[in-house]
Amino acid sequence: MPLGEPRTTHPAGRAVPMSKLAAKASTAPKPPKKSPKKATGARLPRPDDSEIVETGAKRLVGYARLSTDQRTAALQLDALRSAGCAVIHQDSASGASRSRPGLGRALKDLAAGDTLVVWKLDRFGLSVRDLLDVVEALRERRVALRSLTEHIDTRTAAGKMLYGVLRAVAQSERDVLRERTIAGMRAAKSRGERIGRPPALTPSQVREAKKMLGRGESANRVARVLRVGRSTLYRHLQ
Repeated sequence: MPLGEPRTTHPAGRAVPMSKLAAKASTAPKPPKKSPKKATGARLPRPDDSEIVETGAKRLVGYARLSTDQRTAALQLDALRSAGCAVIHQDSASGASRSRPGLGRALKDLAAGDTLVVWKLDRFGLSVRDLLDVVEALRERRVALRSLTEHIDTRTAAGKMLYGVLRAVAQSERDVLRERTIAGMRAAKSRGERIGRPPALTPSQVREAKKMLGRGESANRVARVLRVGRSTLYRHLQ
């Protein structure tokens, strides 16, 4: 032990160098750090919270299908503006028309988190199938639908039930249409009517084709004269 090194007295009465006590204290286990407790419903800060960027405010995009009634058209637009729609896309065609460029522009304008606002659900078209197609497209893009007249908002639990109701009604429409089609085909068969597409050649054209082939004309020429394909001509000759 070097001379002059400071000493201390051990509890047992022995003199212990201070260097040994310091080394022993440095190797002693450190008490564990207490992590902050998470409160109910809260989220602890993450190291990457500063990198989270808000993608933008949620928007209300309006859609109006205007009829020839100017009073109804003004009512739709006023209601959509009062609901907070800064952008309103419009169609002027009737409900029977399948062309709705305004609705197409509205769907392109919408982003995830936005809400499409309409005055009434019948603004989408005449059938439940049309409405279901639009609702399904919105749901896939995480866009909500709000109807001002029916007080429907798909962001709420009650509004989400709209999807199930629409699917059930659309399936019922398909079932009724299929049953009517089958019943109509059976009735036509019972009357002796032909089911399916009309024949490409009439009986008189088939007789004329046989005469032309009998005179030695080629099948290609006969088919061109009758404006049918050669396979169609052969099928009718059989």
